[in-house]
Order: sequence, then structure tokens, then C-alpha cells
Amino acid sequence: MFRKGVTDSFGAAISGLSAANLTDTVVRRSKRMMLDTLGVGLLGTQTAVFHKALQYSMRYRALENSRVWGSPGLTLPPQYASFVNGIAVHSMDFDDTWHPATHPSGAVLPALLALSETMPVRPSGLELLLAFNVGIEVQGRLMRFSKEANNIPNRFHPPAVVGVMGSAAATAKLLGLNPGQCVEALAIAASSAGAPMANAATQTKPLHIGNATRRGLEASQLALLGLQGNGQILDVESGFGVFYPDYRPEELTVCAPFRWVLEDQDVAIKRFPAHLGMHWVADAAADVRAKILSMTPGTDLSRVKRVILRVPKSRYIDCPFPVTEHQARHSFQFNACSALLDGCVTVDSFSGRQMERKELRNLLLAVQVESPTDNPSNFDSMYCEVTVDTAEGESHTARCSTFYGHWRKPLSQADLVEKFKANASTTLPLEAVEGIVSIMDEIETMPDLSLLGLFLQMSNTTP
Repeated sequence: MFRKGVTDSFGAAISGLSAANLTDTVVRRSKRMMLDTLGVGLLGTQTAVFHKALQYSMRYRALENSRVWGSPGLTLPPQYASFVNGIAVHSMDFDDTWHPATHPSGAVLPALLALSETMPVRPSGLELLLAFNVGIEVQGRLMRFSKEANNIPNRFHPPAVVGVMGSAAATAKLLGLNPGQCVEALAIAASSAGAPMANAATQTKPLHIGNATRRGLEASQLALLGLQGNGQILDVESGFGVFYPDYRPEELTVCAPFRWVLEDQDVAIKRFPAHLGMHWVADAAADVRAKILSMTPGTDLSRVKRVILRVPKSRYIDCPFPVTEHQARHSFQFNACSALLDGCVTVDSFSGRQMERKELRNLLLAVQVESPTDNPSNFDSMYCEVTVDTAEGESHTARCSTFYGHWRKPLSQADLVEKFKANASTTLPLEAVEGIVSIMDEIETMPDLSLLGLFLQMSNTTP
């Protein structure tokens, strides 16, 4: 089929990709992403930012409504359900991270589940799985149009840029839009893209995911109604190119066999809720702690002389004395000191009780940060090195180049399921937790996902 340019090629691919194009690797990886996203989203329904967004969204009602995760009986118009569920996913910075840098799943899955509950004919699990992968693929392709996107961002938060486009593509696929309508969905979504990094480490950052998933859904629904945008939105510098100074778009061609980005680039699944860079420094600090305690058991690690962190240069994750949990999730210093004191970083590490510890505050005073020239701000090639100088004049160093959970060292399926269960069980009863695991394990065979919706809202209170 003749195509006029990059945007037309994307519209044709979004419309034309089918379940036959899915590969075993893509199915396996995307199912892991979806399960992890549901778990961190359920945990996130307990956060302050989620409840503030929910309070706002409950002002709105519609004829069509979708479930709010972890809230028995509560429904909202699909756009607002996807908005609050998306916020829950990113409320603790616990969701998956890709390379080039973005959080791909949270921008797509909430919109798809909200939309599926309002469709006259409920989509099958395989249809939803395909739409999810279309949304992930569009994000992966767009990020590869810029070399700048390979690095830790310093201008725009990537999910707010590519995430809304992925949501639009995924929901357009689930709605069965034709190629021209898919082009319009991308064009409409592009006018809702972008969020400055200045709101990182604040309660507003999770809204970037909520807005991306919501606005992408709205874009595909508006395209279905005939709203039009610039049909060259991905071709021109004044279109999607405004976000990247080195923007070089390429056509997306569906051929047999189709090679998905997710086949070549897996995602990182986090073990604790913090910015991805924190996982390198936490693992290195935990290794230093183990070295010191193996040589001198009983060492008081809150009274060391100096802690040197050799990390990539990035202003928004260099926070010497975090005050809020959101700042702590973006602080090399906080995560290194937490791991030195406790041996690991956990969900509880960001509680007020743990953050206010005197020994932690004392240790933060001993931290120095260095940014070696050989340590790029890039999730695929960076490292973190921690050196601890003790009061006795000893020096101990450990370096982490690949943490457990990175795409080069992925979590085992058992550990991923354990993470999901730990997160989901804070909100749901055991029956629902186990049920979701079973559904996601066999999603491609499910005739519809009505049971998943029921599980996501089961009450864990005892009558």
C-alpha cells in the first residue's frame, strides 16, 4: 500500500498488526509487564497522590463507567478510571522502566482495561494482549528516533511524551480503528504530550502517567468520532519532533516476520519503589556493607568517616537531604545510606519512620557525590560505585554495573510473582491475588477479562 510518510506508516501498522505477529518472547515479556503493573498499581491505591486524584475524579459521572482498582464498587467514566489507575501505577515510582528511558506499561494498561469494560463486545485476552503490545511498540519506535532519548532525561519526562502516543495507539487498536483513524488518534494525542522534569520528585510526577493513559484513550475516541489533526504529525519537526532536537523519524513497516522492539529490548522490573538509578547505588552500597561486616562484625555504619558515591551526573536524582518520600525516591544519597544501614531498600524505607531516623540523617552528612567522565547518564551503560571510609582508616569499595531486575539480569518469574503478591495483597484478598496471577499467566486464552475486573475490586475486609 502506498504511504505518504512516517505517520501514515504508523497508522497502517497500528491497524494492521495481528495476533499472528506476536512471538513467544513478546508474549512472555509483555505478560510479565502487565502482571507487575497491576501489582504496583494496587499498592499505589494506598498513596496520598492517588486519593487526591480520586477525590477530584469522583466529581464526574457518565453513562459508561469503568472500575477503579482496589476500590470495591467504585466506578468512574473510563477516562477518569484510567487517569486514577495510571496515577496509582506510578505513585511510588515502582513501575517498569525501558531503554531508551520511559515507563511503558503504566501509560497503556490502565487505558486498555478501562476501555474494555465499556465496549459493547468485550475484547478477548488475546485482543487486549495485542493492543498492549501495539502501544508498547509505538513508544519503543518513537524513542529510537532520537539519540538524546537514550540518556537519563533532563528536559521532559518520557512517559508524558511517548506514553500518550502509546496509549492512543493501543486503544485505537482495541477499538478497531482503520489506518486513517489511527493517524488521527496519534495526531490528537500529540497535542497532549509533554511534561517538564521540574515536577520530578513531587506528587505531580505520577500525574504524568495518569494524563498519558487518559489522554491517549480520549484521542482514540475522538478519532473514532471523526476529529482530525495533522496527518504528518510524526514527519515534521513542528509535530512530534519538537520534543527532540535530533529527531530522525523512520517508517514502521509490518512485514513477515515482524520484529518487535520488545524482542530486542526487555524492560527493567524494580525490586523497590524508587527511580531506576537508585537500584545500582543500593546494590553497590549493600555489597560494601556486607564486606565491612564480614571483616568487622558489629561495625556501626552510621558513624563512618565518609561515603563516596560515583554516579552518573543528573541533577534531578541528586538530592542530598530529602524531606518527602518523593524526593527520597530520587536521591542517590538516601538510597545508598538506607542500603548501608539496612542491607537493602524496601517499600518501608520511604516511610516517615525510616526517613526520620537519626542514624540515617547523620550518615547523609558524610556523603560526597562524584560524577566520573566514564560514567554516562544512560540506563544501559551506567554504573554506581560506593566507597566507605571508616573512622579506623579503612576503605571499602563496591561497584554495581547491572542490578538484579535490570533487563540484562531480569527477575526470575518466581521473584516477579512474589513481588506482585506482596504488592497486591496489601489491597486484595488472597483469592483475588491468586486469581489475577492465574489470569495473567493464561491471558491469551481468556474469552474476556470480566473476571479480572472483579478480582481487581475484591474487598480484603473480613465480614
